[in-house]
Amino acid sequence: MASSGEELGSGCPDRVGTEPAPAAEASPLDTAEDFEVLEEEEEEEDEDDLSELPPLEDVARPPAPPREDAQPPERGGGDAPGDPQEWLDVLGSGLLKKKTLVPGQGVDTRPRKGQEVTIRLKATLEDGTVVEEDPALTFTLGDCDVLQALDLCVQLLEMGETALIVSDAKYCYGAQGRSPDIPPNASLTLEVELLAARDAPDLELLSGKEKVQLANRKRERGNYFYQQADYVLAINSYDIALRIIGSNSKVDFSPDEEAELLDVKVKCLNNLAASQLKLDHYKAALKSCNLVLEHQPENIKALFRKGKVLAQQGEYREAIPILKAALKLEPSNKTIHAELSKLVKKHADQRNVETEMYRKMLGNPSASGTPRKCKDKLPWSIPWKWLFGATAIALGGVALSVVIAARN
Repeated sequence: MASSGEELGSGCPDRVGTEPAPAAEASPLDTAEDFEVLEEEEEEEDEDDLSELPPLEDVARPPAPPREDAQPPERGGGDAPGDPQEWLDVLGSGLLKKKTLVPGQGVDTRPRKGQEVTIRLKATLEDGTVVEEDPALTFTLGDCDVLQALDLCVQLLEMGETALIVSDAKYCYGAQGRSPDIPPNASLTLEVELLAARDAPDLELLSGKEKVQLANRKRERGNYFYQQADYVLAINSYDIALRIIGSNSKVDFSPDEEAELLDVKVKCLNNLAASQLKLDHYKAALKSCNLVLEHQPENIKALFRKGKVLAQQGEYREAIPILKAALKLEPSNKTIHAELSKLVKKHADQRNVETEMYRKMLGNPSASGTPRKCKDKLPWSIPWKWLFGATAIALGGVALSVVIAARN
């Protein structure tokens, strides 16, 4: 079980299959529980083009036929001269290609999404430098637990097949690379052998400890994607972790296990909200924050992010008391102070604009919005005392006329 200090900040093992997350500094708000995700005090960076993020392609459909003009590149690591096998352009873009070196046991032995697979892996750079060797790498197929090049291509392997995969950096380590052995924008050649494929464990039969460990692995994978600015993939990993936690169980959990599961759930929801905010998915982010606050009404991160969501939607009146509640819980937090001050100013500006708009709508030339007093009443208005007196005199005159008429 990861400690409470691993919400958005935990790294993965230093291996090609599961990329390591870079170290990050804790912010005052995060209190060593996750890396800085409250960017208001940082310089705004250009938003990444989401089209350049590794897409969640589905290659479960029949693969596209190999290009007739495709030629095997001259790379180290298993490209045998004169090999008759053609290269398969997996995505049709030329960025991810596969070639069979040793045939497998038939198409019907290919693994399915959701299964646990074990592969032998050897990864090399373009110059033939070996950067990774793993005799038995195990992961859940389709969950983005490993390099996307592996997740996409292992689905196409037959049991016992050995294949060569040539992948653009987009489906490996991208522009960041992996220090110190994989440079930025580096293509990789992966030699992969499919050793085993089995159904994933039944979530209903997992113990509390096993559920916590599995959910934490998915959450840490989400943390890696968040740090790489792959927010779509981060959301995918956090959703998987939450489905694991929320799945039905036929096993009784101890109070400590229940508490651990709740802790992981809250971390996933908080990090999910942070990722959704990055993509401007305000409605979804607000829902994630509210789910956290249902369990922990004084969760500072959830309060802060909820305030930010409402502020982004222009709901300053609702956002301000939420940020005040967060500040009351942590009065020394500069990030909340700065955000609250900014919101108060924006709210005041908004009210001034609304007042001016109402003044123009009502045709009131007065610069102030104060209502007119009695002196501004219409000129034909009559005080009620005068009206009462005139009525009494008239009634008296009528009564006198009646008396005189009776005497006559």
